[in-house]
Amino acid sequence: MRILIIGDVVAKPGRVAVLERIQDLREQFSIDLAVLNAENLAAGFSITPTICEQLFAAGVDVMTSGNHIFDKKEAAPYIEKQPRLLRPANYPAGTPGSGLWSGEVAGTRVAVLNLMGRVFMPPSDDPFRTADALLSALSSETKVRIVDMHAEATSEKVAMGWYLDGRVSAVVGTHTHVQTADERILPRGTAYLTDIGMTGSYDGVIGMDKADVLARFTSVTAGRAGHATGDVHICAVVIDVDEETGKARSIERINRPHQS
Repeated sequence: MRILIIGDVVAKPGRVAVLERIQDLREQFSIDLAVLNAENLAAGFSITPTICEQLFAAGVDVMTSGNHIFDKKEAAPYIEKQPRLLRPANYPAGTPGSGLWSGEVAGTRVAVLNLMGRVFMPPSDDPFRTADALLSALSSETKVRIVDMHAEATSEKVAMGWYLDGRVSAVVGTHTHVQTADERILPRGTAYLTDIGMTGSYDGVIGMDKADVLARFTSVTAGRAGHATGDVHICAVVIDVDEETGKARSIERINRPHQS
């Protein structure tokens, strides 16, 4: 099974890039399952139902998220009725939505788990114990298991990779919007990458307008930054997984410029 995971998609430039290229990517890499981190879809913060439905219709199968998922009020009611949009599983009990999706893809049982780190991040429950509980509840027939670890600290992401090595097919990081170059297969068969990187405009500061961000760093009166628009890239990873064992065969980083 071949799985495409697209890193944090930021605002309209990132959305347009995905909408225009998702089918090309699926065809080029013979993709069976396409996953996308959606927490920055709507002007850089959270989601709207309309945007999510457009991306699902275009060819995205499952969306993960992170600390910005509930920044827009329409996210909570939508996530409760859309099981393919996840929020971090280690949010407190009673949070709308789910952090785990499981289903069948091309005749194979697959699970996608969304976790969030605690170092330099908003308060949340222990992602390690949460992973233990959710993975133990999965059927043994669900061999293909993908984890999005949405976290700031590289050490926390690396630790999660080692913690889940051999129990999941892949642990990939999101959140920092900067792609790392440490892709590998861990000893027990788990594909790992510290951060997939950002899909959006690189003519700014992690997807946001550079003048607005500089104003926030140099002034106490600056408002929320708008998104940048130029030099759009798609950052993603393609993972090949053995359906019989759930172990990863290969992991490949993607970082390609996009022009509409």
